[in-house]
Amino acid sequence: MLKKEQTLFVLVDVQGKLAQIVKDSKTLHDNLEKLIKGLQVLNVPILWLEQYPEGLGPTTESLSSLLEGQEPIAKMTFSAAGNEEFMKQLESSGRKQVLIAGIETHICVYLTAADLVKQGYEVEVVEDAVTSRTEANKQIGLEKMKGLGVTATCVETALYELIGEAGTDEFKKVLKIIK
Repeated sequence: MLKKEQTLFVLVDVQGKLAQIVKDSKTLHDNLEKLIKGLQVLNVPILWLEQYPEGLGPTTESLSSLLEGQEPIAKMTFSAAGNEEFMKQLESSGRKQVLIAGIETHICVYLTAADLVKQGYEVEVVEDAVTSRTEANKQIGLEKMKGLGVTATCVETALYELIGEAGTDEFKKVLKIIK
Protein backbone atom coordinates (compact mmCIF):
# COMPACT_ATOMS: atom_id res chain seq x y z
CA MET A 1 0.00 0.00 0.00
CA LEU A 2 1.29 3.44 -0.93
CA LYS A 3 2.17 5.75 1.94
CA LYS A 4 2.37 9.49 1.33
CA GLU A 5 5.63 9.96 3.22
CA GLN A 6 7.30 7.03 1.43
CA THR A 7 6.14 7.62 -2.16
CA LEU A 8 7.84 9.40 -5.03
CA PHE A 9 6.46 9.74 -8.57
CA VAL A 10 8.55 9.22 -11.70
CA LEU A 11 7.23 10.78 -14.92
CA VAL A 12 8.87 9.01 -17.87
CA ASP A 13 9.55 10.65 -21.24
CA VAL A 14 6.23 12.18 -22.34
CA GLN A 15 7.89 14.18 -25.11
CA GLY A 16 7.61 15.62 -28.57
CA LYS A 17 5.87 13.92 -31.48
CA LEU A 18 6.06 10.53 -29.79
CA ALA A 19 3.75 11.74 -27.01
CA GLN A 20 1.18 12.65 -29.66
CA ILE A 21 1.31 9.43 -31.68
CA VAL A 22 1.19 6.87 -28.88
CA LYS A 23 -2.04 4.92 -28.44
CA ASP A 24 -4.70 6.87 -26.50
CA SER A 25 -2.50 9.96 -26.24
CA LYS A 26 -5.34 12.22 -25.04
CA THR A 27 -6.35 9.81 -22.27
CA LEU A 28 -2.71 9.48 -21.24
CA HIS A 29 -2.30 13.24 -20.97
CA ASP A 30 -5.61 13.73 -19.13
CA ASN A 31 -4.73 11.06 -16.59
CA LEU A 32 -1.18 12.31 -16.09
CA GLU A 33 -2.47 15.84 -15.51
CA LYS A 34 -4.88 14.58 -12.83
CA LEU A 35 -2.16 12.47 -11.24
CA ILE A 36 0.42 15.26 -11.16
CA LYS A 37 -2.06 17.80 -9.76
CA GLY A 38 -3.22 15.34 -7.12
CA LEU A 39 0.32 14.42 -6.11
CA GLN A 40 1.17 18.11 -5.80
CA VAL A 41 -1.76 18.60 -3.39
CA LEU A 42 -0.34 15.71 -1.34
CA ASN A 43 3.25 17.03 -1.54
CA VAL A 44 4.53 13.83 -3.12
CA PRO A 45 7.87 14.51 -4.84
CA ILE A 46 8.06 14.17 -8.61
CA LEU A 47 11.10 13.21 -10.65
CA TRP A 48 10.61 14.23 -14.27
CA LEU A 49 12.54 12.43 -17.01
CA GLU A 50 13.26 13.23 -20.64
CA GLN A 51 14.88 10.76 -23.03
CA TYR A 52 17.42 12.45 -25.31
CA PRO A 53 15.51 15.78 -25.40
CA GLU A 54 17.72 17.18 -28.19
CA GLY A 55 16.36 14.48 -30.48
CA LEU A 56 12.88 13.69 -29.14
CA GLY A 57 11.97 17.20 -28.07
CA PRO A 58 10.70 18.56 -24.74
CA THR A 59 7.96 17.24 -22.49
CA THR A 60 4.51 18.18 -23.77
CA GLU A 61 3.39 21.64 -22.67
CA SER A 62 0.29 20.45 -20.78
CA LEU A 63 2.54 18.49 -18.42
CA SER A 64 5.65 20.66 -18.28
CA SER A 65 3.50 23.67 -17.34
CA LEU A 66 2.35 21.77 -14.24
CA LEU A 67 5.96 21.19 -13.22
CA GLU A 68 6.99 24.83 -13.24
CA GLY A 69 10.02 25.45 -11.06
CA GLN A 70 11.33 21.93 -11.65
CA GLU A 71 13.88 20.83 -14.19
CA PRO A 72 13.62 17.59 -16.16
CA ILE A 73 16.41 15.05 -15.84
CA ALA A 74 17.80 14.39 -19.32
CA LYS A 75 18.87 10.81 -19.92
CA MET A 76 20.30 8.66 -22.69
CA THR A 77 19.81 5.28 -21.01
CA PHE A 78 16.43 3.63 -21.49
CA SER A 79 16.35 2.79 -17.79
CA ALA A 80 16.50 5.88 -15.62
CA ALA A 81 18.41 3.79 -13.08
CA GLY A 82 21.38 4.10 -15.44
CA ASN A 83 21.34 7.89 -15.01
CA GLU A 84 23.53 9.22 -12.21
CA GLU A 85 21.48 12.38 -11.58
CA PHE A 86 18.20 10.46 -11.38
CA MET A 87 19.63 7.95 -8.93
CA LYS A 88 21.16 10.72 -6.82
CA GLN A 89 17.80 12.51 -6.55
CA LEU A 90 15.90 9.28 -5.90
CA GLU A 91 18.28 8.13 -3.18
CA SER A 92 18.42 11.56 -1.51
CA SER A 93 14.61 11.58 -1.26
CA GLY A 94 14.82 8.68 1.20
CA ARG A 95 11.61 7.26 -0.27
CA LYS A 96 11.29 3.57 -1.08
CA GLN A 97 7.95 3.48 -2.94
CA VAL A 98 8.04 4.53 -6.57
CA LEU A 99 4.92 5.32 -8.55
CA ILE A 100 5.81 5.30 -12.27
CA ALA A 101 3.97 6.43 -15.42
CA GLY A 102 4.67 7.76 -18.91
CA ILE A 103 5.90 6.34 -22.22
CA GLU A 104 6.74 3.93 -23.65
CA THR A 105 5.42 1.18 -21.39
CA HIS A 106 7.50 -1.60 -22.95
CA ILE A 107 10.79 0.30 -23.07
CA CYS A 108 11.70 3.13 -20.68
CA VAL A 109 8.89 2.58 -18.16
CA TYR A 110 9.50 -1.18 -18.00
CA LEU A 111 13.30 -0.99 -17.90
CA THR A 112 13.27 1.71 -15.19
CA ALA A 113 10.76 -0.24 -13.09
CA ALA A 114 12.77 -3.46 -13.52
CA ASP A 115 16.01 -1.87 -12.37
CA LEU A 116 14.36 -0.14 -9.41
CA VAL A 117 12.82 -3.43 -8.25
CA LYS A 118 16.29 -5.03 -8.45
CA GLN A 119 17.58 -2.23 -6.23
CA GLY A 120 14.95 -2.89 -3.55
CA TYR A 121 12.34 -0.26 -4.38
CA GLU A 122 8.63 -1.04 -4.20
CA VAL A 123 7.34 -0.02 -7.63
CA GLU A 124 3.76 0.57 -8.76
CA VAL A 125 2.91 1.29 -12.40
CA VAL A 126 -0.08 3.54 -13.10
CA GLU A 127 -1.81 1.48 -15.82
CA ASP A 128 -4.13 4.24 -17.01
CA ALA A 129 -1.20 6.66 -17.26
CA VAL A 130 1.19 4.59 -19.40
CA THR A 131 1.07 3.71 -23.07
CA SER A 132 3.09 2.73 -26.12
CA ARG A 133 2.66 3.15 -29.85
CA THR A 134 0.62 -0.06 -29.91
CA GLU A 135 -1.68 -1.74 -27.39
CA ALA A 136 0.29 -4.98 -27.76
CA ASN A 137 3.53 -3.26 -26.75
CA LYS A 138 1.80 -1.65 -23.75
CA GLN A 139 0.49 -5.03 -22.63
CA ILE A 140 3.90 -6.69 -23.04
CA GLY A 141 5.49 -3.99 -20.89
CA LEU A 142 2.82 -4.37 -18.19
CA GLU A 143 3.14 -8.18 -18.19
CA LYS A 144 6.91 -8.01 -17.88
CA MET A 145 6.68 -5.54 -14.98
CA LYS A 146 4.08 -7.61 -13.15
CA GLY A 147 6.28 -10.68 -13.61
CA LEU A 148 9.01 -8.84 -11.71
CA GLY A 149 6.72 -7.92 -8.81
CA VAL A 150 5.65 -4.45 -9.93
CA THR A 151 2.12 -3.74 -8.67
CA ALA A 152 -0.48 -2.25 -11.01
CA THR A 153 -2.60 0.70 -9.94
CA CYS A 154 -4.60 3.49 -11.56
CA VAL A 155 -4.72 7.27 -11.04
CA GLU A 156 -7.71 7.24 -8.70
CA THR A 157 -6.59 4.24 -6.65
CA ALA A 158 -3.10 5.70 -6.17
CA LEU A 159 -4.44 9.11 -5.08
CA TYR A 160 -7.10 7.73 -2.74
CA GLU A 161 -4.60 5.27 -1.26
CA LEU A 162 -2.21 8.15 -0.54
CA ILE A 163 -5.00 10.29 0.98
CA GLY A 164 -6.28 7.49 3.19
CA GLU A 165 -9.52 9.08 4.39
CA ALA A 166 -12.40 11.28 3.29
CA GLY A 167 -13.29 14.63 4.78
CA THR A 168 -9.80 16.13 4.85
CA ASP A 169 -8.79 19.28 2.97
CA GLU A 170 -6.48 17.15 0.80
CA PHE A 171 -9.37 14.82 -0.05
CA LYS A 172 -11.62 17.73 -1.05
CA LYS A 173 -8.91 19.26 -3.28
CA VAL A 174 -8.07 15.96 -4.97
CA LEU A 175 -11.77 15.17 -5.46
CA LYS A 176 -12.14 18.39 -7.48
CA ILE A 177 -9.18 17.36 -9.65
CA ILE A 178 -10.48 13.86 -10.32
CA LYS A 179 -14.10 14.83 -11.08
